[in-house]
Amino acid sequence: MSPSTAYGPAPHPGSRPVLVAVAHGSRDPRALPVVRALVARVRAARPGLDVRLGHVELDEPLLADTLAGLRGRTAVLVPLLLTRGHHVKHDLPAALAATPGVRGTVAAPLGPHPLLAWVLHDRLRAAGWAAGRSDGVILAAAGSRDPDSAADTARTAALLAARLGVPVTPAYASAATPTVPEALAALTARGADPARIAVASCFTAPGRFATQTAAAAPDLAAAPLGAHPAMAALVLHRYDQALRSTTASGTALARAS
Repeated sequence: MSPSTAYGPAPHPGSRPVLVAVAHGSRDPRALPVVRALVARVRAARPGLDVRLGHVELDEPLLADTLAGLRGRTAVLVPLLLTRGHHVKHDLPAALAATPGVRGTVAAPLGPHPLLAWVLHDRLRAAGWAAGRSDGVILAAAGSRDPDSAADTARTAALLAARLGVPVTPAYASAATPTVPEALAALTARGADPARIAVASCFTAPGRFATQTAAAAPDLAAAPLGAHPAMAALVLHRYDQALRSTTASGTALARAS
């Protein structure tokens, strides 16, 4: 199966709940066009499926406003986030619960997943990375105080390392350690050549953290994940996965009170 092919069956779109893609939001003006392009790819990959966009903060439409427009509908919130953390575990369910008249569920974040490792690999290659000229890769992620988030990033790093055939070290822009400079220092102390270490950008779109971690790269830094076809496939996979899980458990999508 091509990595850009949506996983799972696609029942008749007219009977499907709305897919609400939930981005974090950013003050970086480059972020919103990238997120919109990703959502457009999702729509194109599943014609007839109602796909909406909502943001946790900073950008419009805000998630609360998107959900308010779905009164009487059912929805699956798909986080355009890459690990389990506070937003996925608390903010998204809270937003759903605070919206009267909307049934819904929250899908898993996009990572970890082999498709995510595929996109990271592709972005590295586009930046000029080559296995024969690499002593390792630093996987730069946002960071969180939630231990599940760190576990998810570590799993993504392992999946990427299996694809690349070189060590991949997780590093973080905030709330967790090591930072990219600290990870670089540790790799150098073990004999790696800094000029042969690349930074993979584990961020959905451009923003402060992506810029910050790329600036710390000693050599090349890959672009954020963006509107890659496999990212659209992964969004649809998480949507279908959430619906299958609900059906298998014999429960209806929760109704917000």
